[in-house]
Amino acid sequence: MINKYYDTDCNLSMLDGKTVAVIGFGSQGHAHSENLAESGVNVVVGLRKGSGHWAKAAAFAETCPNFKVMEVEEAAKAGDIVMMLVPDEMAADVYNKQVAPHMTEGKTLAFAHGFNIHFQAVQPPKNVDVIMIAPKGPGHTVRSQYVQGKGVPSLIAIHQDYTGKAKETALAYASGIGAGRAGILETTFREETETDLFGEQAVLCGGVCELIMAGFDTLVEAGYAPEMAYFETCHEMKLIVDLINEGGLAKMRYSVSNTAEYGDYRTGKRIITEETRQEMKKILGEIQDGTFASEFLTEMSPTGGRRTHFLAQRRVAAGHAIEKVGTELRKMMSWLKK
Repeated sequence: MINKYYDTDCNLSMLDGKTVAVIGFGSQGHAHSENLAESGVNVVVGLRKGSGHWAKAAAFAETCPNFKVMEVEEAAKAGDIVMMLVPDEMAADVYNKQVAPHMTEGKTLAFAHGFNIHFQAVQPPKNVDVIMIAPKGPGHTVRSQYVQGKGVPSLIAIHQDYTGKAKETALAYASGIGAGRAGILETTFREETETDLFGEQAVLCGGVCELIMAGFDTLVEAGYAPEMAYFETCHEMKLIVDLINEGGLAKMRYSVSNTAEYGDYRTGKRIITEETRQEMKKILGEIQDGTFASEFLTEMSPTGGRRTHFLAQRRVAAGHAIEKVGTELRKMMSWLKK
């Protein structure tokens, strides 16, 4: 049974007198740093001066006296807890060049995803704590829920406990970003990393996108209007996923027509066959043995990767007919955010 914690289990005063350095101010970076600052924690944000996020962070700093913006090296030096919130492919380079020289004894190195620690792209010194605090939601939700007095469930994990207080620090940090209001679940760097990568590849991104495009292509090739194909294979996906998110598969099946539910039972296993399940196991194996991580870092490395295959795949996907049809149909949907 996984351990769960709430604000009553956390001691936010663990962060009293300490400085949290958040490296990066993207989706998660802005949410973590702003939430922590409004929880009374002393926060510095490390950015490259003149970067696109510098002005945004500086604007927030004007409203919050315990929030400052600095160059990455300066922030890493100032931070007792250094949270790495830069893209996975950039983390090792940023850490080695700008953060590592300032990871002195007793400090805490933190991540919101276990990738770089689990696959040893970042190798911290032995005399620091290494922890993870990973909200299970995008940064804008982490921020908006906090502002509303709520929170997003988060994971914590401990990779290295040099001080003997790593877990207390992780819980305090999680509470500071609002996670203790919803619930904090304890996992490991390995479990978080491997399940996250598998979910993205086999289901959430790779699986869903390919399923949508295959369904769209099947209908269009059979002579149906692309607009009809888009509605039935892409547009309505959100309606189904929202129902599942609200109440599980049971609520979705309760909410759809009997025709749809019968078709679900009759057809699902013809799409996700035993061969598909075996391929999922192969995908998981490639994640577990480091094959995917090695390939990804080689392709995307800021010090040598050319991203040739990645960018080519992006261009091909953007040119698919479903994107062109969808662009036009979404103009009819006034409720969609621009």
